[in-house]
Formats: sequence, C-alpha cells, structure tokens
Amino acid sequence: MTDVQHYLRPGVLQLPALPPLSLYVHMPWCLKKCPYCDFNSHELRTGELPQQRYVDALVADLEAALPLIWGRPVHSIFLGGGTPSLFSPQAIDGLLGAIRARLRLEPDCEITLEANPGTFEKDRFRAYRSAGVTRLSIGVQSFNDSHLKALGRVHDGKQALAAVEEAASVFDTFNLDLMYALPGQSLAQLDQDLAQAMALQPPHLSVYHLTIEPNTYFASHPPRVPDDDTAYAMLDRITEVTSGRGMDRYEVSAYARQGHPCWHNLNYWQFGDYLGIGAGAHSKLSFPHRVIRQVRFREPRNYMDQALAGMALSQDQEVARAELPFEFMLNALRVRQGFPLAWFTERTGLPLSAIEGPLAQAVAKGLIERDLAWVRPTVRGFDFLSDLQGLFLAQG
Repeated sequence: MTDVQHYLRPGVLQLPALPPLSLYVHMPWCLKKCPYCDFNSHELRTGELPQQRYVDALVADLEAALPLIWGRPVHSIFLGGGTPSLFSPQAIDGLLGAIRARLRLEPDCEITLEANPGTFEKDRFRAYRSAGVTRLSIGVQSFNDSHLKALGRVHDGKQALAAVEEAASVFDTFNLDLMYALPGQSLAQLDQDLAQAMALQPPHLSVYHLTIEPNTYFASHPPRVPDDDTAYAMLDRITEVTSGRGMDRYEVSAYARQGHPCWHNLNYWQFGDYLGIGAGAHSKLSFPHRVIRQVRFREPRNYMDQALAGMALSQDQEVARAELPFEFMLNALRVRQGFPLAWFTERTGLPLSAIEGPLAQAVAKGLIERDLAWVRPTVRGFDFLSDLQGLFLAQG
C-alpha cells in the first residue's frame, strides 16, 4: 500500500478543490505493431496473451493505488492500448467487476473500450456491452485497402465497415478513428474516406494527421506522404464536411454530435486527474499542496511481476511549480470553447498572476479571446496552437 501521508505533507501550492477523476487502463498487446505507432504496444505471438494474469496484475496495481484516491468518485474509465479487444468479454467483465468493487463510480460513468476491426467477431461487441462497456472507440484509420496496407493494419475496408455497423447497432455512442495525410493519399481519396465515415453516422469522430514519430519503423523507413499544403487542405475539408453533418469540432482532433463528446478525453484536456494502471500507464493526481505524475513499468511481463508484488511504479515525481502553467495550457487550449479562468487556480494551485504576462501576449497576437471569466483560442489560435501553447513555457 502507498503511504498517502507523503503526498499530503505541506507544499508550495494551494489547491482549493480536487478536480474530477478518471481511470485509464492500458492493455499493451496488438496482433501486429503498426509502423507509425509509438505507443507502448507489443506484438502478440500465438497463444501468448496472459489474460487472467494481466487482469490480476491490474487489480493488484489498483489496490496499491487506492489510498491516493480514496473516496473520490470516478467519472470515466478508458480501456486503451494496444488492442483491448484482444481480451475476451469474460476478462473485461471480470476486470470491470473488480474495479466497481474498489472504486465509487458515478451512475453515468462513461466506460470506453478501444477495439480494432481486425479483432472483430459477431456478438463480441454485444458481450462487451453486457460487461458494462458504454462506448467503443474503433480504430478504423481508413476504409481504403491500399492505405490500410501501407499503415500496416491487420483489417481491410470491409472488416472496418462491418465493425462500425455492429457497434452502431449495439452502442448508444461510439467513436470512429480516422487518419489523414497517409502515404500516397490524394484529396479525392480522403473525400471517399470521409463520405464512407459520414454514411455510418458516428456520434464521435477522432481525426489524426499521420506523423512520423521517432523510434518507429516509419522513422527509419519514411514513406512518401502529402506535402504540408495538401495536409492543411485535408484538415480544412474534414472540418467543412463534419460541420455540414452537424458535428462540432470541440477539440483540435475531435468532432462530435451534440451530447456525444468523449468525457474521458475532455477530462485530460481540462487538466482533470487520472489514475493510470497497466504496463507503461501514466497518472496525474492532485493533492492539496502538490500535483504528481506517475509512470508504471513499461514491459508487460516485468509490469505483471512488479504489480503483483505491489510495486508497479517505475516513476513518481512532483510537477514543478514553474512547469504547471505550461502543463495546464498544453491541455486546456486544445478545447475550442476554452476554459473558465477560475479553473487555472483550482487545478494548479497557482494565482492568475502566474499567467497574466503570456495571456496578454496571446491577446496581442490575436491567438486568444478573454474576458474576466473565460479564455478561449481564436480561429487563428487554433490554427497556430503550438505557438500559442509555447507562450506559457517556463522562462529561464
């Protein structure tokens, strides 16, 4: 068990209240490692998925962390990966049952599970729903077979279509992931992907620019991707088409119909708290006088060994006071509607004077609008988000 008194000792911050709390659960295995992926995912070899041992490790990890969040209600749970849908509905049911027995979940707690079409089987989604999952996030990426092959995906367009149609018949809300600026992709081909996606009427759409991340296969074998001007045109087209279908771009990469934003991701962007359990999972937790970040052991088998021994943490550190303004703004400025100024003090424990200078610069550059109660990025601020966020980096 964790010694909570260590986190409750006096410190330099004064947080008047604790923010909403979410739970993230990392499931690290995939059928195949995608060439663009820099997440903590590990290719599954035949017959190698240790479902019960991993669930046992997750429960032990949660048990050890309970003193840090005791009594706090949990608003959302996100089972991410990797490919959580490799785990059987029975394993997910057992895991969610163990979580419910240990945490106080809000009655309307959002429970999302990431699923890939390559692991899709008829009735599997219905069984996840019966286990308590309320929302699926489906990693489609594209409906074009040649682009899916270039991305190293294990599914084809027909499988993607079948998975989304099944999700729509089972779940009241779900997310569809799309990527753009893919190797060899034209604007016309993006239009085809968008048309297919919109025909499926997803309540939520997450759209990501393919980026070449360090330490990936694409980093050492870079594909030919559309130039920046074409990529910008693609993003404009995505925003135009989704808007025409009643979807609001409520965050830089997220579009939703009314009533269907992802609460879990919104909590990240609004600098809420989250406990992360599982291999390589990250946590951000607040206490009256400090904000801490934690990381679990990354390699799955080592994680299981350590978690079952009550020692899942590989890193545990306090966020420096000087870093908090940037950490807050890095998240909060991603949301189109912005944030109440009061949240800055509530969620960092710092006075507004800590950001007055950068806020004034941002207003002068036309990157934000503000009044006495609210800050929101302008259209220009949204387009040049990295420049806007950079104004809040610690000086010196």
